[in-house]
Amino acid sequence: MRIFTSSRCLEHEAPLGFPERPERLSATLDHLRAVGFPVEEVTGHAAAEEAVSSLHGEAYVGRLRRAVERGDGLFDSADNPIGPGTWPAAWAAVEATLAAADWALGGGGRRAFAAVRPPGHHAERDLAMGFCFLNNAALAADHLLRHGCERVAIFDFDVHHGNGTQHLFEERRDVFYASTHQSPFYPGTGAAGERGRGAGLGYTLNIPLPAGTGDAGYARALEGEVLPALARFGPEVLVLSAGFDAWRGDPLGGMAVTEEGFAGWGRALAALADQVCGGRVVAVFEGGYDLAVLPRLVAGHLAALASAEPAGPTD
Repeated sequence: MRIFTSSRCLEHEAPLGFPERPERLSATLDHLRAVGFPVEEVTGHAAAEEAVSSLHGEAYVGRLRRAVERGDGLFDSADNPIGPGTWPAAWAAVEATLAAADWALGGGGRRAFAAVRPPGHHAERDLAMGFCFLNNAALAADHLLRHGCERVAIFDFDVHHGNGTQHLFEERRDVFYASTHQSPFYPGTGAAGERGRGAGLGYTLNIPLPAGTGDAGYARALEGEVLPALARFGPEVLVLSAGFDAWRGDPLGGMAVTEEGFAGWGRALAALADQVCGGRVVAVFEGGYDLAVLPRLVAGHLAALASAEPAGPTD
């Protein structure tokens, strides 16, 4: 397991008390380093401009950059405060995510974690929402498809449904999107009947779960539906939208998942990856807002995800 990040991701500031703040990432990185994970600082990526322009469109990118330059304060919704560091942070998150995808694709058994912010899975093609500006996990999947893969799966276990990711791929059959999420809840999408459209019909799997769902309920969803569906699809790389706000104490969530629950998901996903895609996994940091425990949740999940990695060189 290798961690990819950029110090520029900390430049996106938010008003006092706003839940998506730099300390989420800085505290997590400090803990990951302390427990021995290798962390790589990413300073750029040659494919970032092509990737973002392709998925989000130049008009949206230009609109976001101009809003930051003008000092608009908010972008598209009250959930998306912006400041001078917002654009550098969002761009750096993309660069680190693409670097993680490249590394994972470069060898069997490689697991990578993009320790980035702002998060991404709510970002639509041309709309920012839910703390998200650029859709990091979707950009990773699209980048992988542009660089040798024919099939990529995304499993999103954030407590909120990844509306942006689903909508970006719902008419495609080269990306399988699966999500477990609290429902009814923000953003109001992700009903079980949303299964994709057109050529992508059947390549979306939504598993809405009631508030209060804990380890046992998530395990039933994972083992009974998500893992079999991912195995049938047979991706060449598994991308995870790794949100930790289903934690039982998260201030924005309403679920009851424990530390062992997140670790159990890691072990199960590692075994699946070894079975279907040569062990290649790219996890991308999404939500999680209980700073007292978030670093430990992330580290425990990543340690479990890495546990089945085959021995051998890591670079």
